Amino acid sequence: MHAVVIGAGFVGLSAAWELTRRGVGVTVLEADGEIGGLAGSFPVGGTRLEKFYHHWFTSDTHVTDLVRELGREDQVLYRPTRTGMYFARSRFRLSSPTDLLRFTPLGPVDRIRLGWLALRARRVHDWRPLESMTAEEWLIRLGGREVFRVVWQPLLEGKFGEFASEISAVWFWNKLKLRGGSRGKGGAEMLAYYRGGFAALAEEMAGAIRASGSRIQLNTPATGLRVHQGKVTGVRTAAGITILADAVVATPALPIVASMLEPHLPADYVAGLRRVQYLANLCVVLELDRSLSDTYWLNVNDPGFPFVGVIEHTNFEPAETYAGRHLVYLSKYLPESAELYRMADAEAVAFCVHHLQRMFPEFSRDWIMAAHVWRARYAQPIVVRGYGALIPPVQTPIAGLYLSTMAQVYPEDRGTNYAIREGRKVGRQVADELTDLTSPRPPASPADIPSPATG
Repeated sequence: MHAVVIGAGFVGLSAAWELTRRGVGVTVLEADGEIGGLAGSFPVGGTRLEKFYHHWFTSDTHVTDLVRELGREDQVLYRPTRTGMYFARSRFRLSSPTDLLRFTPLGPVDRIRLGWLALRARRVHDWRPLESMTAEEWLIRLGGREVFRVVWQPLLEGKFGEFASEISAVWFWNKLKLRGGSRGKGGAEMLAYYRGGFAALAEEMAGAIRASGSRIQLNTPATGLRVHQGKVTGVRTAAGITILADAVVATPALPIVASMLEPHLPADYVAGLRRVQYLANLCVVLELDRSLSDTYWLNVNDPGFPFVGVIEHTNFEPAETYAGRHLVYLSKYLPESAELYRMADAEAVAFCVHHLQRMFPEFSRDWIMAAHVWRARYAQPIVVRGYGALIPPVQTPIAGLYLSTMAQVYPEDRGTNYAIREGRKVGRQVADELTDLTSPRPPASPADIPSPATG
């Protein structure tokens, strides 16, 4: 039995790992020159750092289960973090209930409403009634219009832009539940990180896959499928090679998969895959010779700034890990057509640094030791009201072809923890179905064999 997995992000690696554990040989095809997908990395200070900021929550059980099964629990680091908000030209700490009570942009009553909103969101166990509501409608209902205007509206508009008013209440509920579930008894948030970064975890998985005799081929884009009598039989690569397969798991973004399926399936099915829209992401990573602040995650609640968050990674994983460099992410979700996304790297850095100086007047360009710009075309599915109806099933109309993409993670939002969950799930499904196809059938009993008289 042999399966091809398209994509070596965490969904693809998890699917391949699960398949190999169940005796299925696998070839993983990755278009990029490294594994990890959105958790891909680059060298900084003698180690590696994610191109796009990553951490996991203490409630992320799927990633912790995987780490335990790999025998690498000693590589997980748990640390408290400080969060905050930039609003009306001021920075506010929001790491604990006490910080919330001191949040002066809201009046005393609205501060209580904000805290109560978070508690009420965590008590929602059935998300299905939220499917027909927008995040705006739900948040106003729970916390009132002023809390929405100050706290939530800038975050929604900063991340989703023109789509903000249509974002599903389910998406926002999950964000509140996830962050709330990672807080300790005192209300402080505790996050986890893998020693050496998520790239190190991806390499551990890749090593286990290769040790089983399976392959991971980098710089090998999948460009099409070989289908015979309604069943997938192989994957074509950009080099013109066809890799034969008994099953195929496709993990790239749905528009990419749609182009591969177009020659083989009805137009309405392919159009359905393209109904899910995505935002791109531009992430500027600065290496500084000193710290900006003592805050790890600073939400930017000001539409006049080009990024929605300032994430100072070295207030989570210490600067000593990176030879003393202080690392800052400036992240912006935006349409592929946006001017900022299309800027040259140097221009994008200068544009973002100008705005960073507005937030931190003491910040000087002389602090910058190096700057990096990373782009991802398919970074965030746009989770609109009624999104569940847009999600395609894992099993496609082509026998042996399975879809497992970040757009199918629901009601949760995409993330490494859920990528691992979905990858392992589809890996088990494919392995079970391949086993059923290849298992010998038991001989028929005499009662099952028709007699000549009754034939």
